[in-house]
Amino acid sequence: MNNSEKDLKAVVPGILRIFRKFWPHIRQRKFLIGGSLLALLFETALGLLEPWPLKFVFDRIILPGTNANSWNVALPAGISPMMLLTYVAGAIIAIASLKSLASYLSTYGMALAVIQVLAEVRSHLYSHLQRLSLCFHSKHKSGDLITRVTYDIERLRLVTIKTALPFVTNIVTIVGMVGVMFWLNWELTLIEIAIFPFFIFFTKHLVSRIRKVTRKHRKTEGAIADTTSETIGAIKVVQALSLHDMLEDNFYKQNSQSLDEGAKSLKLATLLEGTVQVLMAIVMALVVWRGSLVVLQKGLTPGELLVFTSYLKSAFDPMRHLSKQAGQIAKATASGERVVDILEYEPRVRDLPGAKKAHPFYGAVRFQGVSFGYEPEREILKDINMTIRPGQKVAVVGPSGSGKSTLISLILRLYDPVAGRILIDGQDIREYTLDSLRQQISVVLQDSMLFAVSIRENIAYGKLGASNREIETAARLANAHDFIMDLPEGYDTILSERGANLSGGQRQRIAIARAAIRQSPIVILDEPTTGLDNASDRAVSEALNRLTQGRTTFLISHNLRAVENADLILYIEAGNIIERGTHTELMRQGSRYAALYQMQNAINYSTRPEGDSYAIEV
Repeated sequence: MNNSEKDLKAVVPGILRIFRKFWPHIRQRKFLIGGSLLALLFETALGLLEPWPLKFVFDRIILPGTNANSWNVALPAGISPMMLLTYVAGAIIAIASLKSLASYLSTYGMALAVIQVLAEVRSHLYSHLQRLSLCFHSKHKSGDLITRVTYDIERLRLVTIKTALPFVTNIVTIVGMVGVMFWLNWELTLIEIAIFPFFIFFTKHLVSRIRKVTRKHRKTEGAIADTTSETIGAIKVVQALSLHDMLEDNFYKQNSQSLDEGAKSLKLATLLEGTVQVLMAIVMALVVWRGSLVVLQKGLTPGELLVFTSYLKSAFDPMRHLSKQAGQIAKATASGERVVDILEYEPRVRDLPGAKKAHPFYGAVRFQGVSFGYEPEREILKDINMTIRPGQKVAVVGPSGSGKSTLISLILRLYDPVAGRILIDGQDIREYTLDSLRQQISVVLQDSMLFAVSIRENIAYGKLGASNREIETAARLANAHDFIMDLPEGYDTILSERGANLSGGQRQRIAIARAAIRQSPIVILDEPTTGLDNASDRAVSEALNRLTQGRTTFLISHNLRAVENADLILYIEAGNIIERGTHTELMRQGSRYAALYQMQNAINYSTRPEGDSYAIEV
């Protein structure tokens, strides 16, 4: 079996897979969908009636003597040809009007159901993405995920409304026409049906190729979205390093590949449509030729041949559209499966069965034999054991890549250990619900993310529903109130993306205010003062001291002078805690921590201008 046949066979299972995943949302609209399908059946029935008034015109008025062998409806006596013609004209208008109404009801009802279903699916997808673990997000590029939430959902909506629904209408119409044509003349109907094997053959071959090309095209489009997102997000670095030409060259290659794949898909779709047109022309010629002979032999009336050819002509557009619609549905299936792939991805970190809401923490943290690795064969942390008392300040130091940030991430359950367990107040944190655990831990990162909303909202994100008084109190604690009030709109000032209209020190103080408003018993600080100037460093450090007062605190830092006053210092290297103790104890040991501290001091004092201080990254 070749690859194109395999791809074709995957279309129907793919559609069923999408349908099963969306079924809970579809089921909620069963009455709306059921009513739309009923209107569709009425529309189809009225469509089948459309050519019959013309049969009466031909057989009763234009050629009244040629219908001897035809079934006829007995007409009441006294109806003149002109009156019959008037009735026929009225019937044409009535049928068209009722068909138009049925079409409106079926199309609008089904389209409304589709819009509602996909709106819910998009919300579900967005919510699901936010809850997937960092392991998932580290393996998937943000541009591709954004494309699935936006473009793929929109493509499903458009194709379902503009293609899939007409596709169903066309199928029902063709089945109804074939039934009536068999009733009129089985021989001519068999001539028409003879085209189906050829139609199926070409459709099967070309649609599978279209689907294969479309999958490649969607993958390339995801790569383009990711490249664009990455470049715009790092525009400062791009311009500073003059990476324009290199990135433009990469983008040009991806864009050219997308263009080639799009053109190939269009070429195949056009070829499919043209092939169907030729096949339908052949059938029309055979039916007209043979049908005329049957009329001359008194097997059909001219009016019945007119009905037959009208059906055949009417079937031409649905048949031609079927080929085009089949190709578009194949493309949409690829988009739908990309959405389902995400929805079916089970987060590694999630609430376990029976998880309960965490009690108010005291802040005692314990690691028991904790090991962790992003990949099973490569451990980042190895058999970590430590006990932290409530209110204790713990500094985690060591070379880059030693596992410091990973160690702290385990407390938040951003990852789960592959061995051992982490306890807070004597309870395994996996027994708590994620939300109740994380709501009692405040975090300040080196590059704290601010959102493109007001400063007031950014601070309130730390405690949803916080009052204005709580927000201002948190801002004062973070040394942020004064500079906020100097802004044009104060707390209602809208920040640009990632808070780019603030300085680094101002962004950190907003982040500290966001952490402070929680009043959490556990605080995590990951390089909170790195990259700040002296004035900002002092303001941020004062705010951090107030934030961590009396709280269990974990501080990650490369600057060993910043951790001198910690109650416990953990020196991590290659995923192991090599040394632990206070600053005085570690300096007395004279090992790695002491050597690094002395080296930093030597470099600081030998390189700093008067009044400045620096720390090297290890």
